[in-house]
Amino acid sequence: MFFAPTLRTARFTPRTHDHAFERFVNDAFAGARRSPLVEQDDKSWTLSLDVPGLSREDLSISIEGAVIRIDSKVEAKRQFKAAYELPQDIDVAASNAKIENGVLTLKLGKLVPASQASQLQID
Repeated sequence: MFFAPTLRTARFTPRTHDHAFERFVNDAFAGARRSPLVEQDDKSWTLSLDVPGLSREDLSISIEGAVIRIDSKVEAKRQFKAAYELPQDIDVAASNAKIENGVLTLKLGKLVPASQASQLQID
């Protein structure tokens, strides 16, 4: 039998609740879906997310400016919700999404900003 005395001094006060285990569990189960694999080139970004158990009918993807939102529908077997903001607006016409073997791959086109510069005549 092992005996461990409880120390109660001014320097040591026991914590009522240790969050280390809670952080470990949250990181282990939620960490993978919150950090997508991102690759980019001159014209697009490619995001890969793990969404096991979800099909294309279960997901809804919306794009507004530089923000992409991915939500599972209410009737889906499991719930998923994520939003990511990219550094540049997304070209919806040049973007597509596919899901294969529980991996959602989004190829998002970069929207090239149109120049707003005007020429001013010198008098």
